[in-house]
Amino acid sequence: MSTRELLEAAADEVWGPYMCHQTFDGADAAQIIAEDAQQPRVHSGEALCCGTFGELLQGQLPVGCVPRDPHFLVTMPIALFARAHFMPIAGTQSVTVYPSHKVKAKRLAENLVIALEASGGILLLQSELPEGKGLASSSADLVAAARSIARCFKRRIRTSLIEKLMSEIEPSDGVMYPGVVAYQQRACRLLSFLGQMPPLAIVGIDEGGTVETVDYDQRRGEISASQRAEYYELLARARAAIPQGDTAAIGKIATASALLHQERAPKKRLNSMLKASEATDALGVIVAHSGTMIGILLDRMVADFPLKLQSVLAHVSALDDSPKIHLTMAGRQ
Repeated sequence: MSTRELLEAAADEVWGPYMCHQTFDGADAAQIIAEDAQQPRVHSGEALCCGTFGELLQGQLPVGCVPRDPHFLVTMPIALFARAHFMPIAGTQSVTVYPSHKVKAKRLAENLVIALEASGGILLLQSELPEGKGLASSSADLVAAARSIARCFKRRIRTSLIEKLMSEIEPSDGVMYPGVVAYQQRACRLLSFLGQMPPLAIVGIDEGGTVETVDYDQRRGEISASQRAEYYELLARARAAIPQGDTAAIGKIATASALLHQERAPKKRLNSMLKASEATDALGVIVAHSGTMIGILLDRMVADFPLKLQSVLAHVSALDDSPKIHLTMAGRQ
């Protein structure tokens, strides 16, 4: 994986509007953006970050397989967004955040303006991602806030700076990258950039309640060596399947990870969703490993997708009266 691949992905027409004030190279923590034909001229202070429907895959790798922590996840970016708008106030380094309970975003924003030697101000946050469900609502808030501040001050900030600031707050979901990544959520560190998720639909249900990221991560136990080997194999399969757009393999990987995780954070309706997936010939199931969501995966590009979607909705509606359809962020393959 090279920086060039990440820069190309960030310039893709799907990801470009969200990534224009973020970079992956350069020696400085932030750069002043030159006003030339290559750079956007609108600096409104508004920025977005997408969420992720749980994880395609989440677990632990064999000891010594990767540096630092063996816990990892693979993202499933979806077209639901957190939006941030930053308005500077000269002479202050404090940041007032609305809604006021978004204290994690306040902490990141204040640390970032200090790092940029910029002024504080007011940060407005609005999100399509429900909190505590496993859709990366908190991580998306933090990344959107960082992008908004960078945009406001006409700066381009390194992704590594965003990750450093996020690592001081909580585990991260890897949503600062333009596509699918394997990510060490505890260390806030990229393992590998896997490419773009093909166009999928996820018919999702919420089992109710909420999960707080830090609390869940602290109580999560270690797993056996044999299961670590399974996760290693699943990650290898994901690294092959995603660049190829192999939707059948993607569905099998997601299903395997959901089943492996069931003993640690059981989903009450997982078996029912598996049966619905099999009955409709869908790709498989996906879960929010540290959340409350379960979904059934469908390939949006197959000829009979509308009929399959109707069939899945009919099956899922028998389990939950308010299923929701989520679409993956599908950049250029």
